[in-house]
Amino acid sequence: MAAFIQKLFRSRKPTATPEPEPSTPSRQEQQDEQREQQARLLEGTPSQQQLEELALTGVTADLRRRAASAIHERDALLRVQKAAKGKDKSVYQIVRQALQEIRDQEEQQQKIADQIRTLIKQAEDQARSEDTKLYQARLEALQGQWEEVEPHASKEQVTAFLSAVHQCRERMNALAAEEAEQQRQREQADERKNTLELLASTVEDLKAPGSETLPSVSALDALQKTQENRWLEATRDTAVGKSEQKAYESLMQAIKGVIAASRRLGQHREAIQALISDNERDAPERKSRAANLLTEIEWPKDFPLPAELLQVRQLGQQKPVAAEPPEGAGDQQALARELKQTLECLESTLEARQLKESRQHFKKAQNLANSLSPANSRTFQSRLQLLGGQLRELNDWQGFATQPKQIALCEQMEYLADQPMEPEAKAERIKELQNEWRNLGGSSDRNLWSRFKQASDRAYEPCRAYFSVKSELKQTHLETRRAICDQLQEFVDQADWNDVDWKAVDQIHRTAREEWKAAWPVDFRDNRPVQKRFDDLLKQIEAPLNEERQRNEQRKQAIVEAAEQLVAHEPLSEAMEQAKALQNQWRSIGITRHREDRKLWRAFRKACDAIFARRDAQRSERRQQTQAADQRVEATLAETLQLQPESATGDVIEQALSQLQSLRQEPLSREKQARLADEIQRLGQLRDNQILQARIGQWQVLIRGADGVDMPADWGEKADRFQDLSARELVIRAEILTGVPSQEADQARRMEIQVQRLSEGLGGGNTETPAGDQLESLIASWCVQIPASDRSEDLTRRLQAALTASID
Repeated sequence: MAAFIQKLFRSRKPTATPEPEPSTPSRQEQQDEQREQQARLLEGTPSQQQLEELALTGVTADLRRRAASAIHERDALLRVQKAAKGKDKSVYQIVRQALQEIRDQEEQQQKIADQIRTLIKQAEDQARSEDTKLYQARLEALQGQWEEVEPHASKEQVTAFLSAVHQCRERMNALAAEEAEQQRQREQADERKNTLELLASTVEDLKAPGSETLPSVSALDALQKTQENRWLEATRDTAVGKSEQKAYESLMQAIKGVIAASRRLGQHREAIQALISDNERDAPERKSRAANLLTEIEWPKDFPLPAELLQVRQLGQQKPVAAEPPEGAGDQQALARELKQTLECLESTLEARQLKESRQHFKKAQNLANSLSPANSRTFQSRLQLLGGQLRELNDWQGFATQPKQIALCEQMEYLADQPMEPEAKAERIKELQNEWRNLGGSSDRNLWSRFKQASDRAYEPCRAYFSVKSELKQTHLETRRAICDQLQEFVDQADWNDVDWKAVDQIHRTAREEWKAAWPVDFRDNRPVQKRFDDLLKQIEAPLNEERQRNEQRKQAIVEAAEQLVAHEPLSEAMEQAKALQNQWRSIGITRHREDRKLWRAFRKACDAIFARRDAQRSERRQQTQAADQRVEATLAETLQLQPESATGDVIEQALSQLQSLRQEPLSREKQARLADEIQRLGQLRDNQILQARIGQWQVLIRGADGVDMPADWGEKADRFQDLSARELVIRAEILTGVPSQEADQARRMEIQVQRLSEGLGGGNTETPAGDQLESLIASWCVQIPASDRSEDLTRRLQAALTASID
């Protein structure tokens, strides 16, 4: 209670009634008084100048250390350090440590400022950098470092960094789009390669010896259409090399030629069967009909004839048995002209020493000569015999020239037969050597040819086992593909497209394609019907999948449009909440096409980034406003803290309080708000103490009963509160309120009064009536109700001492 009253009424002592001059205090007493004054000054709110003086002139080392520890201004610390050096070691160390902390803090602030500039530069360099390796990771690292220093950055620095980050994100989006485009082109290139390989394999199978039994026209037609669609998708929006396109067109044209010829064959099949089974016709007529059929069907030259057409061709090549009719003279002339041209070509190729072409022309010339009548053929016999001799000479010379090369090929084949190699590569090398042998025109040396043939067979023997296993593997893969088709068929039959897990369907679609591709190689002919079935099943799954993807893309497009409208929406908090809701909706949407989804996601991400960038900008702006407000409060507090009881007047305090109250509306940090509230409380208490001090001075005058001094008008009413108390009880109560000890004779009564106050609920530090008002009521009762005869000198002195104690 006493401490509370002392704190409440702490102020300067008013001018009191002159007391008898005390005796001169001793030196020790003066030091004690000075120490108490300095201690009270330290307990208050001394200025930096006062702390500086106390740190140098404090009576005790503890006071000097406490004062030095409270100094926080650099200039004051430097002056104290200079003055205390060599005089007060403890103060010097305290001040030195404080200066070091200030320097460390300034150094830390400088490091943060340098880091802010470095991060901004790194972000700007990142936005311009051509190094795309770990681009996103580096950007995230920069943003993580920036979050630590952002509170210390200026508004311009925050704007610069955010701008650079925005450029980086745009660059990152561009890189992602570029990577997606490159991935698409790689996938298209793989699809084109696979298409060409499949077409080439098909053409090779169709050209292979023993291919007289053709695949069905429907299978070839399905293959053609499937691969055409596949090629269109693989060449869409991309550049295709001329050689690649030419290879595709060549292979596709060959397959289309076989398909068209097969259809023509089907249309003439009855006529072919009739021709083959009709043995009653004359040979010339059958030959003519066979030639007409071959011309109409026009089977591609590079592909082996089907068995039916082979029989037709044999019928067309039969020689007539009957004598030449007279009307055949025209044909004999045409044959003679053709034979003459063939002999001229034979002479040219013999002169050019072209053995292979010469052999072909000589064989053709012999056939033409045999077709002529004996009379017409005698004209060409001598020339044909001469050219035949030249051909034999060229053949002998060619054999002599190529024999070393053929021996070398035998040696290479024998060496190859003894080498352990991968079967595919070994078979390819065998094929190359055989092609080289054929290009040399063969050999008339049967021993040399037998040597090469035996070496070829021995070299191919390990490959034969490999290709046998490969054939079994093809069959296994074929069974796998059939099983895949069965599973897909079962799924398609049981699927309810109105209530289906689309993600699971999409996964099934992808898995089926991957497993189908993994089941390779397969035999082409056996795979044709399986491939067609697989393609049909995929189409049945892809149709509803594509419809669902399009519906989901429309939903995401609507979300993108909604997000773009939120970019400028106010209030921002509502826009952010709606943006988060849109993000949740986005995640709940099902399957879409990858390329379209990436495009929509980039647009959606851009809109969301713009919305949250507004939030970041507002936070940065509020942070700047708080820093500016804190600086203004700090400057004002530096001025108001100089107001002390000894120097501040009431008007100055009221003006300072008004200024501090106006700062409460500023966007201050919590620390500054607390300091502002403490300073407002301190100045309010200082103002109340000054008012109370003036009132107590007036009360002391009234207690002495000075003439010409009027009592306050409301004292009559205040005096009624203690109207039944005696002068002594009033004095005791005043001593209780101010914490002044009572005389020994009054201790018993003082205890009774305290007990009574406690029972009335007026004890402790919390009272219903402020202590100052209670004290005023006691003084009013003393002046109004106590007769002058009862106001003894001792009681008056004790009452004034209590009042004096209340303002110490």
